[in-house]
Amino acid sequence: MPKIYEVYGEAIKKGKEHGVLSNDLRILIAHDMGYELPIDTLYHKDEEMTKLDEFNAQFDRLLKNEPVEYIINEAQFLEYKLYVDPNVLIPRMETQELIANITERIMDYYDPRNYLVCADIGTGSGAIAIALKGTFKNWLLTASDISDGALEIARKNIKKYGFSINTLKGKSLEPYIEAKMNLDILVSNPPYILNKEDVQDSVKDYEPKEALYLEEENNVYEDIFKNYKKVKRGSLLMCFEIGYDLKDYLIKLMGQYLEDYEYEFIEDLNGLTRFLFINCK
Repeated sequence: MPKIYEVYGEAIKKGKEHGVLSNDLRILIAHDMGYELPIDTLYHKDEEMTKLDEFNAQFDRLLKNEPVEYIINEAQFLEYKLYVDPNVLIPRMETQELIANITERIMDYYDPRNYLVCADIGTGSGAIAIALKGTFKNWLLTASDISDGALEIARKNIKKYGFSINTLKGKSLEPYIEAKMNLDILVSNPPYILNKEDVQDSVKDYEPKEALYLEEENNVYEDIFKNYKKVKRGSLLMCFEIGYDLKDYLIKLMGQYLEDYEYEFIEDLNGLTRFLFINCK
């Protein structure tokens, strides 16, 4: 039975021409061997690789550009390990930054200790709703999605962490309007990619297209802006993760539909315009 460092070294060589990342290999080995963190593979490098057949099958999938998160059905999001499969997008670092920005800025709008009613629209894996509920225990969270498959996964992840988060099926604000809900906060990471050439092959080939690409007519942004008054009870804070090239489009859209509002575009750690906060008074 080969040692872990031998398997890892051979995989590095084979994967190099396919663009396989060394961290993805450590994630696979750690998962197969039951280690808590990918870095643990280095601490245990002299142990025998007892799950060699399983690793080899997974490595073949990695060579075909399949995301490692789908291979092991797990993605790390902040302190949470979430189940994922091709029904949902893999949570990204930018979405973690969205949570951080909400946490840092919420006191500009509300006392976060209050029982605020918050919607996560297009929840996917449930990452945003779970992270917000874990941080703001008093918030009344509802996660929604148009996809049955996504909602099944979100519910699975919500149940894993024992959070009280309601789920609804439907497009953008429709399920909230039907339920006659009044919201304080609306958070969404909707489809926002305009240029398909920006998308990596592993994303283009494996992740759900309906969660990636923005349709310029009748998209989630426009639908929310058209109907926000139907869920607004007092002031309404809307927090979006957006595409870096959508600023002008969204300014035009806000001007077309919103009233008595203030907005702020926020850059991500790479200096790209990535978030939009709107306070509708």
